[in-house]
Amino acid sequence: MTKREDVAAGNSGGPEGLARNRRPELPTTIASTVLMHGAREVTILHAGEHYRLRITANNKLILTK
Repeated sequence: MTKREDVAAGNSGGPEGLARNRRPELPTTIASTVLMHGAREVTILHAGEHYRLRITANNKLILTK
């Protein structure tokens, strides 16, 4: 493998550059009960836009703009 192929594959030459040695960062988990505060519906403000998160009659979450 050439140096260019190594870099393209995520291998910088050192052990820290090996893609297979990197562990992906897990996303933060937030319980729906924390977001909902006992309500069936909340509004989330994201990037200046309001989104509605609600719990359905079948206990599923729906996010709408």
